Amino acid sequence: MNESNGGLEAALRRRYERLAGRYRSTRNSRAVAAFCASPLNLAGLVIVATVTIAAVLGPIVAPYDPASQDLANRLQGPSLAHPFGTDQLGRDVLSRLLHGARLSLGIAVAVTAIRLVLGTTIGLVAGYAGGWVDEFLMRLVDVQLAFPGLILALVIAGILGPSLRNVMIALAVVGWASYARIVRGSVLSTKERDFVRAAQLMGVSRFRIAIRHLLPNVASPVIVLATLNMGTVILGTAGLSFIGLGAQPPTPEWGTMLSAGRYHLRDAWWIANVPGVAIMLTVLGFNLLGDGLRDVLDPKHDTAIEKTA
Repeated sequence: MNESNGGLEAALRRRYERLAGRYRSTRNSRAVAAFCASPLNLAGLVIVATVTIAAVLGPIVAPYDPASQDLANRLQGPSLAHPFGTDQLGRDVLSRLLHGARLSLGIAVAVTAIRLVLGTTIGLVAGYAGGWVDEFLMRLVDVQLAFPGLILALVIAGILGPSLRNVMIALAVVGWASYARIVRGSVLSTKERDFVRAAQLMGVSRFRIAIRHLLPNVASPVIVLATLNMGTVILGTAGLSFIGLGAQPPTPEWGTMLSAGRYHLRDAWWIANVPGVAIMLTVLGFNLLGDGLRDVLDPKHDTAIEKTA
């Protein structure tokens, strides 16, 4: 009798896994189709992909050394030899732009990863533990959110001193609270669902419930926030470098390039405009991509897929 029940249970489990796999496949296909249906989503994806390729291959395909000076050819306009012209020291703007792409994107990835891990961990613990743990952690979040992010980053970077490492620390410190608040709210609603209660009744450990059941169900808003934060971090890094608290010359960072070019706006507009346009397009690309992912990963979108599946 026990063997027959075990066989029936195994058969039902296999059938459930097949149906769940088919559902996930259908949902993913419809989500990709919905994302590709919007020209703005595709535009954001293309921009982000282009910047990523430039960051990966830039130092390889750059025609010149970004730090190499040629004073005889300083302030030369765009030409075949220098497609984006040269700066006040005769350095090739295109080469510096390509090397700066790797620097800016690398900083954005690192800072966003730190924010994501720290904020998600705090939000997950606060939402699932509840009680005084939740109160204590959320008060820390409230204190952090009470300060304007850019001003707090400016203060931290000013205290630590001008360098890219200190800019990364400053931007990471001021951005984790948003993740914590979003994750906590998602956990509070998810932990009351039937599959979590069933796991608790089966004696599953709290750690396993948090990692196996809660974390995957709060991933969607975190992914969207991380995508949007990429553009914000790039903008913040460039802003701090622009006022001298980030990368220091001759580092080819977009904010530093923009700062140096502001003194030559009349006689060499390309020095400031080229990195400025690069920053604008990159931030725009991540914002468009984040908006597209938000529309696709929205719970209402999943509900619509379930009705049509």
